[in-house]
Amino acid sequence: MPGVVLAFTLMLMPQAAIAQSIAIAALPTFSTQFALGKLEEMRSSLAASLRGVLLLSVPASLGLILLRKPLVMLLYQRGEFDAHSTELVAWALLWYAAGLVGHCVVEIVSRAFYAMHDTRTPVFVGVVAMSLNVLFSITFSALFWRIGWAPHGGLALANSLATGLEMLGLLYLMRQRLNGLEGRNIFMGGLQSLIGALMMWVAIWAWLSQTPHQPAWLVAVVGILLGACVYGVCVLAMRVPEALSAKSAVINKIRGLKLIS
Repeated sequence: MPGVVLAFTLMLMPQAAIAQSIAIAALPTFSTQFALGKLEEMRSSLAASLRGVLLLSVPASLGLILLRKPLVMLLYQRGEFDAHSTELVAWALLWYAAGLVGHCVVEIVSRAFYAMHDTRTPVFVGVVAMSLNVLFSITFSALFWRIGWAPHGGLALANSLATGLEMLGLLYLMRQRLNGLEGRNIFMGGLQSLIGALMMWVAIWAWLSQTPHQPAWLVAVVGILLGACVYGVCVLAMRVPEALSAKSAVINKIRGLKLIS
C-alpha cells in the first residue's frame, strides 16, 4: 500500500540521521577494541552508543507520533495527494513511529556483532523477526479490521512489534557475548530521555491544541523547534552527561568563531 510505504519512509528519516550516523562512527571503534581483545572497553563503547541512541530516538519517536499529521501534510499533501491520503499515511506513521527506538537500537547492536566478525547472529535474529512480522501482520490487520480501524495500521504495528522483539533478542545475545552491557547505565540514559520526552510531549500537545487551523508548515516547524528546546532544557536540568558535553562543544565552537572574527 502506498500509504504504508510513505509512512515507513518518513519513519526511516530520523532513524538514518540518528542510528546510522552513530553506528557508522562506532563501528571502527568496536572493531579495534574487539581485535585487541579489549571487551570491557567495547562494552563501555557500546553502552555509550546505546545511551546516545536512546537520548535521541525516544524524543524523536514521541515527536513523530504527535506531529505526524502536519509533517505528512507538509511533505506530501499536494496535487492528487489530498486530505484523505494524509489521514491514511498519518495513521500508518503513528504505529511505525512507535518502533523507531527498536529500529535504532537494532542498527547499533548489529554493527557490534559485525565488529566481532559475527554476521550469522544478526541475520538469524532478523529472519526470525521477519517471520514474526508476517504472522503479526496477518493477526493485527484482521484485528484492526474487526474493531473498525484501517487495517494498514496493523501492518505498521506488526513491523514495530517484530523490530522491538528483534532488539530484545540482539541485546540479550550481545549481553551474553560481552558478559554484561552496563545495563544500569543504559537504563538511566533511557529513563532520563523518557522523562525529557514526556515534558516535550506536553509542550507539543499544548501547541497543537492552540493551532488546529494554522498552516501545516507553521505547526510542524514550530512544533519541532519547541519540542527540541523543551527536551534540551530538561536533559540539561537533569545533568545528562551527553547533553552537558554537547553544550560545552557548542559554547567552545561559538567562542572559537568569535576569536576568528
